[in-house]
Amino acid sequence: MKRIASFTVNHDVLQKGMYISRIDGDVVTYDIRMKIPNGGDYLSMRAAHTIEHLFATFTRNSKDGDKIIYVGPMGCKTGFYLLVRDTLSRSQAIALVQASMAFIATYEGEIPGNTKKECGNYLYHDLDGAKAIAADMQKVLADWSVEKLQYQE
Repeated sequence: MKRIASFTVNHDVLQKGMYISRIDGDVVTYDIRMKIPNGGDYLSMRAAHTIEHLFATFTRNSKDGDKIIYVGPMGCKTGFYLLVRDTLSRSQAIALVQASMAFIATYEGEIPGNTKKECGNYLYHDLDGAKAIAADMQKVLADWSVEKLQYQE
């Protein structure tokens, strides 16, 4: 079988940050890397579930919500994918992720979409854990730029 693009990224050198994973027509996939691959410290699934609810809700309710296709966790538990229409500029995408992390880091209240009717595992959340991860990502992405969106070799 043909090797998929995400398996060609050198995970030995990959650091926390935001990267362009791939571009497919008018869809840009961003790699929001929250943990160092194979570093022994991974996203807790409860915190990741909470981040998913908050990140997806925030981005889809932003002024660029119509450009958001998907927000979801990586199976390796080191980050999230954000898929957007290419009408969202690279700098706008960075600003949106920065704003999302600030929103999550300071979030108080009920987790959106967190009822038995709305969610398949509504009791499986960790707001404090999600807030800590988002606060860390705020620091990582504080001075992120379009030039930093490319994976390092």
